[in-house]
Amino acid sequence: MEGNVYPGFGNGTQVDGKVLQTFQKSFVQVQDILDQNRLLINEINQNHESKIPDNLSRNVGLIKELNNNIRRVAGLYADLSSSFTRSEGDSAGTNEPDGKASQKRFRSG
Repeated sequence: MEGNVYPGFGNGTQVDGKVLQTFQKSFVQVQDILDQNRLLINEINQNHESKIPDNLSRNVGLIKELNNNIRRVAGLYADLSSSFTRSEGDSAGTNEPDGKASQKRFRSG
């Protein structure tokens, strides 16, 4: 699959197979974390409803874990965003061979 080019986003853009793999891997990671968060939230709610002191104390650690997971998801989305921006720039031909962005201007009209 490496080096293959796939139809893109319906706007004529093509997506490199390597980029597609990166997106898929990241989305799987995000989904796994979100699934874990759902379980954490359920446990936090059960502990809260029980009003048992030990369960309420346990919620402190669970909420910290939930917050860390949210940070991880935000980081993964930030990485996806920058990867997407780089791949869009590369596929649109806006990068020069030296890796710098070109200064092309387009005229309308």
